[in-house]
Amino acid sequence: MFCRIDRLNAFIAGWMAYFHLADLASRLRDLDEWLRRRMRQIRWKEWKGYAARRRNLRKLGIPDANAREWAASSKGYWRIAGSAVLQRALTNAHWDDLGLLGLQNTWRRLRTTA
Repeated sequence: MFCRIDRLNAFIAGWMAYFHLADLASRLRDLDEWLRRRMRQIRWKEWKGYAARRRNLRKLGIPDANAREWAASSKGYWRIAGSAVLQRALTNAHWDDLGLLGLQNTWRRLRTTA
């Protein structure tokens, strides 16, 4: 996961340096939401089985009843990534702690220094 985040950060930094003069606030917010949902989908796929999903949801603070219910879900990866449970478990702060740069934050930082 860290290799993926490092590669994404390099991509984000490059594109935001290129587009920092453009007025993109609302579009970048939407792209940030999509990117975090995609990262949640990837993480859900990494937790392949019921036991791993339940264990990891419990580690992230989801109550046992909800963890059991969602770990056994047959919904698709993308749909689960948009669920309230996974958004509560893998919050924006979680991705910030892992070092994922946000598009909008990087754009704002570059705009104020330009």
